[in-house]
Amino acid sequence: MRRHTPPIAALQAFEACARHLSVSRAAEELHLTQSAVSRQLAGLESLLGVRLFLRVRQRLVLTAAAASYAPQLRSALARIESATLEVMAHQGAGGTLTLAVQPTFGTRWLMPRLPRFLAAHRRIVVNFRNYTTRPTPIDYDAEDVDAAIMLDAGARPGVATHLLVADLRLPVCAPALLVNGALARVSDLARHTLLQHSTRPRAWAEWLAMMGDTDVDGFRGPRFHHHAMVAEAAAQGMGVALMPRFMVAEELAAGRLVVAFDRAFDAGEGYVLAYPEASADVPALRLFRDWLLAEAAEG
Repeated sequence: MRRHTPPIAALQAFEACARHLSVSRAAEELHLTQSAVSRQLAGLESLLGVRLFLRVRQRLVLTAAAASYAPQLRSALARIESATLEVMAHQGAGGTLTLAVQPTFGTRWLMPRLPRFLAAHRRIVVNFRNYTTRPTPIDYDAEDVDAAIMLDAGARPGVATHLLVADLRLPVCAPALLVNGALARVSDLARHTLLQHSTRPRAWAEWLAMMGDTDVDGFRGPRFHHHAMVAEAAAQGMGVALMPRFMVAEELAAGRLVVAFDRAFDAGEGYVLAYPEASADVPALRLFRDWLLAEAAEG
């Protein structure tokens, strides 16, 4: 046992006491005697060198050290239990993969392809969590996810990234907006509503600059948080949207959307699979990564 890793029984006794604030209720939950739980607590306090509980009117009260320690320990014990149940369930084969995925990418690109992976790897369970753009990098341990699929957030030490789809954006709109040459030139966009994505506030300005138009205000127009909402707003004739082609492939095929100008802006970014480099050889993640890259290569 490592020098600073207490016995699991002592940690379980402390966590139960911290949750119930009662030795008797903790003992009942753990199927131990009260004296056994008390001995575990005393041993843990001796190892840590700090008091964990005070007795006030026959009730346990957490010390400041215990109040800080308990939630971290509770999370760690939950992860140990989850990993143990996974090994028991899969007998060392298959496994569970938890992915944080940006919603529209997951819906429009990943889900139509995922059945092929699941059919080839029936013993792997894939769970999903919503990935939202955030000012700080994702903490894979704290958020309990194995990997993330997101718009490229730049290089980060200790994190492996693989490009899946380039973020090439082009203007799309409902067919009615093109009637009678209403959008024949880029300058005509001045008479239309520009639908904005809140995480890419400069997208229209960058596209217009690429096209050499400095008269159209690329910052005006309503903002939406999700690409799916932008796409639907465009399909309903609310304005013109800048969208990656793959995200509106269904609407384009169905004729609900049309390409207004077939010039895509390349911001040098893309949707990537990211995960801790230390997890690269985890079997379930390795199989998913290899499959995902093969799908991306096929387009």
